[in-house]
Amino acid sequence: MAETTVTRAQLAEAVYQEVGLSRNDSAQLVDVILEEISQALIKSDMVKLSSFGSFQVRSKAQRIGRNPKTGEEVPILPRRVLVFRASHVLKDKVNRAHKAGSAKGVV
Repeated sequence: MAETTVTRAQLAEAVYQEVGLSRNDSAQLVDVILEEISQALIKSDMVKLSSFGSFQVRSKAQRIGRNPKTGEEVPILPRRVLVFRASHVLKDKVNRAHKAGSAKGVV
């Protein structure tokens, strides 16, 4: 299965094509939106995007882990992790697209 990445430039181009803003304005709009999301997450706010999903920062406590090569126990320090939870609308859309691809022999 070929993996591709959607870039910031591609998002800006999509805004340019769909909304009709200039390419510069489209790129700035994408930058502003991503910066707002980033700042909210830095403050530990939850970010919910309707019909897409939610981003949340969670705190993880210190725990003991193992070095997979040596088996040695090592402490894993407390940290904050970013979690994304897809909405049911997005999950359904992805599953429908996958089923349609499978029916055509594409997986």
